Amino acid sequence: MKELVEVLAKALVDHPDQVRVKEIAGERSVVYELSVAPEDMGKIIGKQGRIAKALRTVVSAAAVKENKRVMIEII
Repeated sequence: MKELVEVLAKALVDHPDQVRVKEIAGERSVVYELSVAPEDMGKIIGKQGRIAKALRTVVSAAAVKENKRVMIEII
């Protein structure tokens, strides 16, 4: 799942070498902290948060197979 977040984020930004994903696992949920270059923050969030919402939707759909709740925090 971490790789999915990383691949999607790298495809969206101008500086893919600065994409970092940190996984924090809980019992029933997983939090992914996504950090990108400051100038790429707008590209990850998108207009009115549409890109961030789409990213969260895709990752949540992929997490259904593992029966876990996934959250993405963009920092």
